[in-house]
Amino acid sequence: MAAIYNIVWGAFAIVSPLTLFRWCGFNPLPLYPELWQCIGMIVGVYGVGYGIAARDPFRHWPIVFVGLLGKIFGPIGFLGAVTSGRFPLAMGWTIVTNDLIWWLPFGLILLGAYRENRSQAA
Repeated sequence: MAAIYNIVWGAFAIVSPLTLFRWCGFNPLPLYPELWQCIGMIVGVYGVGYGIAARDPFRHWPIVFVGLLGKIFGPIGFLGAVTSGRFPLAMGWTIVTNDLIWWLPFGLILLGAYRENRSQAA
């Protein structure tokens, strides 16, 4: 699911980079939509990685780990942007859908990979 979500979200950011900013009430709109398109490309590439990891998530746990790190650091950056007044709180729904909902499944995959690797080492 994370693979599909990230690929779709990334494609949307590339094809329509200012739409999200309009929905969230940015005024003025960002002057460099190409930066958002680049973020969309990165998100989409993560989706490809998640698709690879989905075939054998315990074996490909490093991909899941890197993804979880991004999903932890993203909300931290968001909080900094909101508290400084650079981002409206309305942008927070993207943190829920892009980051927070994936903490549990990614965490469970990492826990399972840890347990499997630990049992094989014993």
